[in-house]
Amino acid sequence: MTHPAETFRALHVKGDPLLMVNVWDRGSAKMMQAMGAKALATSSAAHAFTMGRADGGTLTRDEALAHATEILSVTDLPVQGDFENGFGDDPETCAETVRLAAETGLAGICIEDTMFPSEDAYDFALAVERIKAAAAAARALPHDFVLTARADGILTGRYDTDEAIRRLQAFEDAGADCLYAPLPPNMSELKRLCDAVTAPVNALVAGAYTNQTHTDFAAIGVARISLGSSLARITHRAIFDAAKQMLDKGSFASLGVGISGKTIDDLLT
Repeated sequence: MTHPAETFRALHVKGDPLLMVNVWDRGSAKMMQAMGAKALATSSAAHAFTMGRADGGTLTRDEALAHATEILSVTDLPVQGDFENGFGDDPETCAETVRLAAETGLAGICIEDTMFPSEDAYDFALAVERIKAAAAAARALPHDFVLTARADGILTGRYDTDEAIRRLQAFEDAGADCLYAPLPPNMSELKRLCDAVTAPVNALVAGAYTNQTHTDFAAIGVARISLGSSLARITHRAIFDAAKQMLDKGSFASLGVGISGKTIDDLLT
């Protein structure tokens, strides 16, 4: 029987990117599978929202593992775990996180180079050693496992595209299977990232990138598209707008535009 990670790996095609849909609970996972998604991922931000917490280093590894297990319990699609910085600074912690994530049935995880709870980036050498240890742990597993290495300094304002490229190239050399530097300044810079490495590159659809199409990402060589917390934030936008109408103006008009219960039921059963 094919392991989900093998299926997941095969879906990463440069120029024909996989749309990996980030979900945050069993209901959203079941809906996305029913609507045709080919792979899912958790989102640390969206997960944190469900826990009543802000994004950014507020989750524990045990919570992330339990959350992933919940998602996996309702879908047979490959699922990637958003595991932030691997839940520890040292390389061995990253390696242990890989091993624990694989035990849940996840097809892979991503590990970023941000030193939580700050948004500072790990020193280059340590960042590479962390990915090297995680990749070695992944390769030692009895089955496939897709390790995505993230260079988040563009997103956090800690370094530029040139440094992101230097890190992604080093992460690839260290054994990462997929590479990811969220939200470079524009599509030209995203193309530079794709051209600078041979491993598949993930692109985040958020901010100005929501104006791009699947075809646009394909044309510059992206191999995977993810949503991060973008889909979850749409739900919070709807909650916020409806609540403002109710609580500030006494109007319930926003509640009349919701999707029908039958449509939801049909997707969940």
